[in-house]
Amino acid sequence: MQRYVNVSEKVAGGGLLHRRTLLGVAAFGGVAAAGKSLAAPLAVPEWSEVPGLPMSGYGQPSPFEAHVQRPVLGLYPEGTGDGAGVSFTPLEHLEGTITPNGLFFERHHSGIPEIDPTRHELVIHGLVRQPRVFTSEDLVGMPLITQTVFLECAGNSLFNSLAEPQQRSAGEIHGLIGAAEWTGVRLADLLDLVGIDPRATWILAEGADAAKQSRSIPLSKIIDGDAMVALYQNGERLRPEQGYPMRLVLPGWQGSMQTKWLRRIKLVDGPTQTKDETSKYSLSQKDGRAQQFIFEMGVKSVITRPSPGIAPTRPGLYQISGLAWSGAGRIVRVQVSADGGTSWADALLDGDARPKMLTRFRLPWDWSGEPALLMSRATDEMGAVQPTRMEWYAPWAPEQLYHQNAIQVWSVAATGEVQNVYL
Repeated sequence: MQRYVNVSEKVAGGGLLHRRTLLGVAAFGGVAAAGKSLAAPLAVPEWSEVPGLPMSGYGQPSPFEAHVQRPVLGLYPEGTGDGAGVSFTPLEHLEGTITPNGLFFERHHSGIPEIDPTRHELVIHGLVRQPRVFTSEDLVGMPLITQTVFLECAGNSLFNSLAEPQQRSAGEIHGLIGAAEWTGVRLADLLDLVGIDPRATWILAEGADAAKQSRSIPLSKIIDGDAMVALYQNGERLRPEQGYPMRLVLPGWQGSMQTKWLRRIKLVDGPTQTKDETSKYSLSQKDGRAQQFIFEMGVKSVITRPSPGIAPTRPGLYQISGLAWSGAGRIVRVQVSADGGTSWADALLDGDARPKMLTRFRLPWDWSGEPALLMSRATDEMGAVQPTRMEWYAPWAPEQLYHQNAIQVWSVAATGEVQNVYL
């Protein structure tokens, strides 16, 4: 069976090949240079000569993978920010589409509370017929659902909003995102238990952290059925940094609304105008006005291999790989350019793209050793196409940092070094 088509079948400038050229072939790193000849009998390494380590109660990554960690950025000088900061998913070191719990990005406004689940309660009150209090044990005992979706901070890719391109890894620029299998209780089912007053049109969700992070959410998002109170992430109970013992998950919407350490839901007749949706998470326009309540995350993609720190070492055949996503639904197309957008080629999408979930894309690249400009452009099922940086910036004031979904451009030098550039 033929494993790949003629590698000379170039479909776009800069050496991009037909997307099925390397289907089923491990490519990144230069196919021609992969492997080596067997010149002597296979040696027995020292680790095969002695018994290995004993089993443990909770598994850990190999010590040889200790370099794969979340970059951490405090938002205030040490000792003054009360735990406010972010950590980034190291996208360039991961494969597939599920983010390991230990590498899932974080965003905290006042540190990570240490919550006793036997004392934590969720109150649902306001415009309801019968206010109720739910314990963690109550929720775990209810009918559970599972959704596999991404979660993205509204400030993801904010470094690309700055005047000069920042020389950071793909994860440090675009890693305020992760995807997981979330299991919990449908929020609409909890509201059925308390009874919704017809006057209610919004909810206020509040967390148990010291910042009392809180946001207004249209009731329609809850009634539509995909909002949930998550208790588990990728099969295990939520970790403290992800909202243990319970958090909101609102598929496709900005992460700051998906309240961690959820303690209170109040049904109200309009948005509450909290500090987290007025002084923060509103979008500044060039005309001096601000837009509020832009919830859905836009269509987006990023090439993770090659990228800064993950670079080609010699001319040859490589596999370009990356991630695409959209808060509106499925990704239906990803195009890749190696010549700065002069020409484009369709990438191969791994598996069946799922709605509001990361999609892995791949494309073979015959790198000549000449300088190149790598870009990816995603399209979702609603027809939205990822914009260029100039297109994205058109309506916004310079200080606007949220919902940045512009096309990422990586410059590959003749040496193989990869840098972040603007076009």
